[in-house]
Amino acid sequence: MAAVGIKASKGDLVFDIIICIMLIIILGITIYPLLFVVSASLSDPLSVLEGEIWLFPRELTLDGYKRVFTYDDIMMGYKNTILYTLIGTAINILMTIAGAYPLSRKDFYGRNTIMMFLTFTMFFNGGLIPTYLVIQKLNLINNFWVMILPGAVSMYNLIIMRTFFQTTIPLELQEAAVIDGCSNIKILVKIVIPLSIPVIAVMAIFYGVAHWNAFFDALIYMTDRQKFPLQLILREILIQNQMDEMMTDTEDIARQQLLAESVKYAVVVVASVPVLILYPILQRYFIKGVMIGAIKG
Repeated sequence: MAAVGIKASKGDLVFDIIICIMLIIILGITIYPLLFVVSASLSDPLSVLEGEIWLFPRELTLDGYKRVFTYDDIMMGYKNTILYTLIGTAINILMTIAGAYPLSRKDFYGRNTIMMFLTFTMFFNGGLIPTYLVIQKLNLINNFWVMILPGAVSMYNLIIMRTFFQTTIPLELQEAAVIDGCSNIKILVKIVIPLSIPVIAVMAIFYGVAHWNAFFDALIYMTDRQKFPLQLILREILIQNQMDEMMTDTEDIARQQLLAESVKYAVVVVASVPVLILYPILQRYFIKGVMIGAIKG
């Protein structure tokens, strides 16, 4: 776009207009599905089924949310998912920093070989059955830690953080700290981590969203309902709602179908709100961290 203080040419103005139009279109495409889901969850389900909902809700109703929160397991699922997310994200960040920092140091012997083996795991793994057998041998079946430890480090995120350390933290600063008598741990804690808040915020979002949305591991490894995450509880609600619809009497089928429509959208909103609240708080760190970690790699 045209620089500030310089008179824009006709071509620059046309270019700016085109860019603004494209951004508005992209924004509309991105935000419309969210607005539609929220509106549909608050609207009369008959209006939704008849296609009368475009942007704003019609005939406001909270029946879908009432049905969702009548399940006692909802709050239990929220509590479990919050624990999985907070503890899991903290461990993820600690492990990622512990792996990325030494691999970013040029004086670390064999770092390229280690990176080669670690990168190999991004493309090849043992598969579901061998992974299940390993989890079973580690006595993690139906265990709280099965939702956290198997995915303690993401290689993709480790590469981003390592690249950030390499390109953003001045080597001269670390060498000066060594001359002053700092150990590697003290350099990491006193210098590297405080200068790496943007990329740590990016990792927190990546890992946090992954933990919040996780349900497959619980579906495979969990049998105790008291340890189910929110996403698995919501999945059961949708399935149970469909089963109730098939088992009701003929005169109740229409009512159940309408209620199922409201529940479907309410479940999406209930599961998405916490992440939508968190992202704006970390947005400025997220953008800065992604740009530095990706472009300078």
